[in-house]
Amino acid sequence: MIVEASITGIFRTVLILLGAFVLLRFIGQLMIAKRNMEEERNLNKHRNSVEKERSEKLKNFGRINITKSKKTSSTSRSNSNDVEDVDYEELP
Repeated sequence: MIVEASITGIFRTVLILLGAFVLLRFIGQLMIAKRNMEEERNLNKHRNSVEKERSEKLKNFGRINITKSKKTSSTSRSNSNDVEDVDYEELP
């Protein structure tokens, strides 16, 4: 079977290729827009958490917390929240 090239066949092939190219670009733009929206959502979430933490710190700015420490013997140091004073010696 011999197939001859015709003007309509070439025109149809070019239109199909252009249509596929335009469709792929459109899908690519949609994917980029979706990625950008997800990044913006994550950025806003992070910004809100930083702003919340900052407002908490500003609310407590200048306040002093005093914790009571129990005097325990050296053998019962099971609690990791025990506060211990440490003396430092200067080296000669």
